[in-house]
Amino acid sequence: MVTLQLTDDEALVLFDLLAEYGEAYDGRVLGVRHAAERNALWALSAHLEKVLVSPLRPEYAERLEASRQRLQNSGGSW
Repeated sequence: MVTLQLTDDEALVLFDLLAEYGEAYDGRVLGVRHAAERNALWALSAHLEKVLVSPLRPEYAERLEASRQRLQNSGGSW
């Protein structure tokens, strides 16, 4: 078993990315090379879904955008 520690911002942004996995609504596509990678991503998404309450709140979009901005500003450019 592996334990991960994520900030609230990291967890929220990662949850949103994984929740939209496979959806090309904005041109993003998360490619996987093997079915095992897909299953691992689904498992991570399920764990995040169990612990996060922000996605259930009406202000989710605003919280997500704020988290994205904080992470972007703290991580530099890529």
